[in-house]
Order: sequence, then structure tokens, then C-alpha cells
Amino acid sequence: MIIFPAIDLMDGKCIRLKQGDFKQKTIYNANPVAVAKQYQDAGATWLHVIDLDGAETGKRQNEDVIKDIVRNTNLKLQVGGGIRSISRIKTLLDIGVERVILGTFAIEQLDNLQSLTKRYPNQIIVSVDAKKGVVTYKGWQEISKYTTLELCKRLVSQGIKTIVYTDILKDGMMQGPNVRDYQTLSNNTDLNIIASGGVSSYDDIQTLSQMNLYGAIIGKALYANKVTLKEAIICSQDVSSLV
Repeated sequence: MIIFPAIDLMDGKCIRLKQGDFKQKTIYNANPVAVAKQYQDAGATWLHVIDLDGAETGKRQNEDVIKDIVRNTNLKLQVGGGIRSISRIKTLLDIGVERVILGTFAIEQLDNLQSLTKRYPNQIIVSVDAKKGVVTYKGWQEISKYTTLELCKRLVSQGIKTIVYTDILKDGMMQGPNVRDYQTLSNNTDLNIIASGGVSSYDDIQTLSQMNLYGAIIGKALYANKVTLKEAIICSQDVSSLV
């Protein structure tokens, strides 16, 4: 299982929200490039980057920071937040981002996703963000008409291979992930599932790894020193290592 350390960007800084609430933010570091380098030194190969300004307003406020991370590290970036046009997808891929994460755009253009997955194979993934089993979008502020499983089955039909699934009520709470939902999606689709929200202990990582999930995102737990990235990566590769 791949461990994806997370950097959430707002006004060019590393911040974290609580349950997706833009009014409940904590600034952790003013230098995202330095944080990315620390993650690379700890053994990360991927970096999960969310442009929260983009998610909230759709504006491309943090693009220069993303460019700097690409230029100054060897990390592979998957980037989401406010990517709501084909031109934005192309811009990010052109500056060296490995994969783009679609949320609102995927829901609003669901029937057109297949052309994108053919144009950019293995470079389009979808963020499925749910609250009480119902998918949200537009920075988690709007409620869609889809249940989690309904949307995921539609995504499979459109050629999507990988999703990031977040239980919003778990996000930033450091109370463990929604294992039941991951199991349901794993049992009912062939998607590569990246777990997000609440992953905050080595036990969490072991549980998700034993479920054979594709990946897990760790954000606040790293800033709060609940886990170290180096040990989290070891734990994800050898579930007996920290027992």
C-alpha cells in the first residue's frame, strides 16, 4: 500500500481544515516546498496536494507553489482542488504533475469522463467525498444526488481506475478511518482505492494495508506527530513490523 503524505494549500501555506470547514483552519507551515522535501527525505515517493483556495473559489491561487514542489523534489504529485476545466487539467500535467484529482468536474461532467480517461490514461483520478454516505462537491459545500457506491459504479463505467475516498466526518479528526465504507467499495468495485480521512495511527495503517487498499493519505497526524512518515511507510509494506 502506498502512503501519500498530504499538503493542503491555502494562501501558499500548509494548512489543515476540520471536517472540511473553511472557518476551522490551522496553519502548520509557511513553506510547502520545505515540507515536501522532508517527506521525500523520509521515503515518500508520492505527494497528495490539495489546493483549498481552488476548491473553495475555483481560482488558481497556488499554482506557483505546486510548480516549485515539482521543480525542487523528485516526488510524484497528485493534485486536486478546483480543477474544473480541461485546460486546467492540461496546465497541471504540463508543469509536471503526475495525476490530477477531479471532484466537482467529475460529478458535473460524469458522462464525459470517458473521453478524458482515454486522452490522459492513468492520469485522471476522482475524489469521492461523502458525508453520511452521500457524495458532496464544490469544496464539500454542495450535496450531490449520488450515494457513494452509486457514483463509484458510474465512475468505473467511465474508465476511472483510481479514486480518493474521504469520509468528511472523519477528516482532520484523527479518530480512525471509515473502514466499513472502504470494505464496501472494495467488495463491490474493482477501483484502486486511496483512503483519506482519519488515518492517524499505525493500527489504522495496518488495518487498511490488510484490506489490500491501493493507498492511504496521511495529513494532520504527521503535523501532530501522531505517526512518523518513515515508520508509516514501513508499516504499510510490512503489517507485522510494528506489532
